[in-house]
Amino acid sequence: MNQPRTVTVLGATGSIGHSTLDLIERNPDRYQVMALTAHRNVKELAAAAKRTKAKRAVIADESLYSALKEALAGTDVEAAAGPTALVEAAAMGADWTMAAIIGCAGLKPTLAAIRAGKTVALANKEALVSAGALMIEAVKNHGTILLPVDSEHNAIFQCFPHNNPEYVRRIIITASGGPFRKTPLEDMAKVTPEQAVRHPNWSMGAKISVDSATMMNKGLELIEAYHLFKVPLDTFEILVHPQSVIHSMVEYRDGSILAQIGSPDMRTPIGHTLAWPKRMETPSESLDFAKLRQMDFEAPDYQRFPALSLAVHSLKAGGPRPAVMNAANEIAVAAFLERKIGFLDIAKIVEKTLEYYTPPAPSSLEDVFAIDSEARLQAMNLMESLPA
Repeated sequence: MNQPRTVTVLGATGSIGHSTLDLIERNPDRYQVMALTAHRNVKELAAAAKRTKAKRAVIADESLYSALKEALAGTDVEAAAGPTALVEAAAMGADWTMAAIIGCAGLKPTLAAIRAGKTVALANKEALVSAGALMIEAVKNHGTILLPVDSEHNAIFQCFPHNNPEYVRRIIITASGGPFRKTPLEDMAKVTPEQAVRHPNWSMGAKISVDSATMMNKGLELIEAYHLFKVPLDTFEILVHPQSVIHSMVEYRDGSILAQIGSPDMRTPIGHTLAWPKRMETPSESLDFAKLRQMDFEAPDYQRFPALSLAVHSLKAGGPRPAVMNAANEIAVAAFLERKIGFLDIAKIVEKTLEYYTPPAPSSLEDVFAIDSEARLQAMNLMESLPA
């Protein structure tokens, strides 16, 4: 890298954004920041933009434009706000874009980054869960390099024979099992948001942590992996691995299994995508196998974690089902975090929404948004019918 690689971080103030900026700031001569975006955190966005000398800072909430402009007064950083400004930032043509905006709010910016035809590091689950076919088609049409950031997908990417996918017999996606892997079912009904977000291995945002606790995240990851690697669905297998050091495995048809192993630190997969096709130094802790001593594995309990079953069935059904499921899950998780429903009600709301709402398959991003919006309304209405 003789010339600094230009980078944009969509979702700079979230957990993925923090880790990404940490790596960029450790290598100031190798990266030039074009744009940083955030949802509502003006203070943190402005501070990051100043530190990295970003060309542009975008706040998604238009009402906070004045606050952002004031926070950046006296600097060369351009302030912007609103959904259109987010898309414009994504389309600026950075060599490398981190797509880490949570939820369907990240769909348009992610698609804009893909259409710019450079390299996109994908951390937005909804891009492939709700609009997988549309996103992959755009990747092909624009010659974009799509690099997965989720530790599981990044692990598969590193082990996968991209030029010879027919060599693959099995792809094993590992799961920690979350904090309630051994919790009695009767106790899971009493789980609090504080308990659900306390992941045993990873430091993540509240929504992702709850998805891990219900194992919905593993279902979402299965859907993503299906779109990313384009092998038959029955090639994939989910395996609970509580230590979270094997991030995923690829078995070849000759019986060889390649595994990507590392400490549970998101800076490892982020660093892989940031330096790709080269490698970079990261502060991720090296594994001490002598201290680790053992690695455990077990099959997932689909009865304990019905959200995982719902995701598998949604992927098999295809069409609009993953988008409906994802939208309903977002509503249910938000309600749980606000203490409006119980932990076990999350999967119930998703299941009922899938039963009651059956739209036609989406053929455009506008269709995806319409399905997402209606599914959210359906989920909110169904919450009202839950027993107190």
